[in-house]
Amino acid sequence: MLSLDSPRWQELEHAYGRAVDTPALLLQLRKFPKSNDDAEPWFSLWSSLAHQGDVHSASFAAVSHVVAALASDPLRCDWTYFQFPAWIEICRVKKGAPIPSDLEEAYFEALRALPGLAAKWAEKPWADSDLACVLSAIAAAKGHAAIAEAAMELTDTNAAGALEWFVDH
Repeated sequence: MLSLDSPRWQELEHAYGRAVDTPALLLQLRKFPKSNDDAEPWFSLWSSLAHQGDVHSASFAAVSHVVAALASDPLRCDWTYFQFPAWIEICRVKKGAPIPSDLEEAYFEALRALPGLAAKWAEKPWADSDLACVLSAIAAAKGHAAIAEAAMELTDTNAAGALEWFVDH
């Protein structure tokens, strides 16, 4: 995992240019902020690292830190700690975005950790949005980006309609 104080962050890109601000945002995740509305640091992380479905070199470095924060205390984290890495992987696959070679091993290692962290997170009560994000993260971790994207959209409200569509087709 790329250290937060590595000079490499100055070379990595996000939606607004160099990712020099990203380490400070990732450091804030250790305080387990909730992702309500436009709350920081999540708002800035999402807008710079997964802007309109585009991912950047810094996006891949950030995933390891998000998953590390999740792993440090899964029960204090909310669903965004699963949704963020799942969405980065979904966008990577859809856009064919290359992962810098020096970040690739840590990125995929972080994704592989998600199913086990989901099992630990299962001790919490879940809303349907929690379940959707966890299912999405597991699918992304296992290499099923299309299923991950579909899972991310499922709710108790739309699941019955989705099942009807599957039966009809």
